[in-house]
Amino acid sequence: MAERDGIPGRRSVTDSEATPAEIVDGIDRPVLLFDGVCNLCNRTIRAIVRLDGTGSILLAPLQSAVAKELLDRVGLGADYFDSIVFVEDGTASTKSTAVLRACRYLDGPVPLLSALVYLPKGLRDRAYDVVADYRYRIFGKKEECPVPPAHVRERFLERSLA
Repeated sequence: MAERDGIPGRRSVTDSEATPAEIVDGIDRPVLLFDGVCNLCNRTIRAIVRLDGTGSILLAPLQSAVAKELLDRVGLGADYFDSIVFVEDGTASTKSTAVLRACRYLDGPVPLLSALVYLPKGLRDRAYDVVADYRYRIFGKKEECPVPPAHVRERFLERSLA
């Protein structure tokens, strides 16, 4: 029987045979859900991995079964695909708020950007929406989620990417 932290029957988020529900049950850190086919999103994820030296943030493409399970649990619904989602302590943030909350976990001066959360949400989200509306035209998209490099795979909740 699988165990996590010495607890029999509890699977780890890195267990390749765990179901999406078991993986979500084992999450112990914030999770960033992103559009896995968006080139801009994938570049951003690479930057986050580089700037999150302690591995504080787990990652999953919105297209994954794990993301669908987590989205359903936080009340957004498994088919939510409107924006990036940051899940922290069972609470989901979307759009600009998700980005700014994730910034708090990064190294260097990046956490200072989280202060922008005090700007009006409507203004922040309008700026987010403009980028989101043009991201495929400017940066392009992939046919499927790329497989991350080996040294980064442990940060991804979607085992099919591992």
